[in-house]
Amino acid sequence: MTRERTDVVVVGAGPTGLLLAIELTLGGADVVVIERLTAPDQTIKAGAIGALAGEALERRGLAEAMDAVERTMADSMSRLMKSAGGESELPFRKFGGHFSGIFLIDQTRQREPDRRLRGVTQQALERMLGERAHALGIEIRRGCELIDFRDDRDGVVTRAEGASGDVELRSTYLVGCDGGRSAVRKRAGFAFPGTEPTLTGHQAIVDLDHPDRLLPVGWRRTPVGMMAYGPIPGRVFMAEFDGPPADRGAPVTREEIETTLRRISGADVRVTAVKTATRFSDNARQADSYRRGRVLLAGDAAHVHSPFGGQGLNLGLLDAANLGWKLAAVVCDRMPESLLDSYTEERHPIAARVLANTRAQVALMRPDVMTDALREIVADLMSLDEGTRYFGEMISGIRIRYDLGDDHPSVGRLSGNLALGDDDVKTTLFDQMEDGKAVLVDATGGAASAIAARWDIFVRCVPRRSGPSLLIRPDACIAWASDDADTTGLDAALARWFGPAMH
Repeated sequence: MTRERTDVVVVGAGPTGLLLAIELTLGGADVVVIERLTAPDQTIKAGAIGALAGEALERRGLAEAMDAVERTMADSMSRLMKSAGGESELPFRKFGGHFSGIFLIDQTRQREPDRRLRGVTQQALERMLGERAHALGIEIRRGCELIDFRDDRDGVVTRAEGASGDVELRSTYLVGCDGGRSAVRKRAGFAFPGTEPTLTGHQAIVDLDHPDRLLPVGWRRTPVGMMAYGPIPGRVFMAEFDGPPADRGAPVTREEIETTLRRISGADVRVTAVKTATRFSDNARQADSYRRGRVLLAGDAAHVHSPFGGQGLNLGLLDAANLGWKLAAVVCDRMPESLLDSYTEERHPIAARVLANTRAQVALMRPDVMTDALREIVADLMSLDEGTRYFGEMISGIRIRYDLGDDHPSVGRLSGNLALGDDDVKTTLFDQMEDGKAVLVDATGGAASAIAARWDIFVRCVPRRSGPSLLIRPDACIAWASDDADTTGLDAALARWFGPAMH
């Protein structure tokens, strides 16, 4: 057996695991990612990523890559909409998502309309994250399956099996990013309470005979269940509320998709080919904590729920963004292990709220007359400015706020991109964060920068002509704010998140 050493072993090379590895590497940690699959999973999954997840990628220099994917997707969506006799364009900037299939989240009416979802599929996301990881020299071992591990208090010993034989990896920490059926979570003994599944759902990309005549583009609720066709050609999404699937792991066949589609839609439609398909349900569970000793969880390993609203992928990416820089600081001996307590404290309540809203969405989809009446009321509320903002902010997470013990309304929120610089140098916040550093936005005329200079290895100071001064962590969380020239509390915030001053 080969024996090796690294700082962190990440189990799972999906989007959460890849972004976590990138964040750890930028923070100075050595990382090995192990993944049982030999190639990225091409099964249809998320069709877009939320505003906050998109911003996490922008901060790491992936804005142009996302723009290119969006242009390609927009062209495809436009062709489908034209063929269905609808609008010739479906711009991402106007669409803020849906709640329970009610398409009334108007992005143009949000408080921060430029903070929007990105039309990037999970497959495209994994590709761009993989390229970024490769550019950083991160080792990703595919076809390498976790066999066992033990936390011996001084570190974690992980045994994995790959094509070249068994390997034993000794690391300071192990992070499970290995999905809803996480082997890491189960072996580490995390409690995973929640609610049992009540529905059977399918999502697929298919070829149909005469779809334009038979299936309208968009969400539709029928006496049998809920379905959506589009917005990309051939995509069908279906849910029936008669209990969970008998065997969720069984292969999804063309006949199963066709029978379900005909039953829900009531249309005489034929599925001539299935390109990719998956089966899902609505069990909603959350780990009691995201850390046990030297073992941590992120993404679906820490929380699962129905896919309605497309929030699971975003939760996982933001878990990675929150955890990565903290864990790197601990393994590199810049910060005490207690910093990791803030990971569960900050992220656990956010996921709990998402589980609650996905359960509400399931309740609003049920095909009965009482739900009909409730949907009408919710739709009316969503048509109001405050209503569409409420639901938009809930689905996007834009208004989430971590409790950092500071009463300033900005502290604890995740910052969007900000125009920065002075008359001589123009820049943006995200341009300054590609290397994973924190940023001090200084509108005090230099007084705040003079304090932060003692932490200059970890914090970049950027001037701002007006507006509040802000200390922004690597995950874009605002850790300190001042509306005037007062710098009270800045040194304490810097020490809290980045350790003792370097000089």
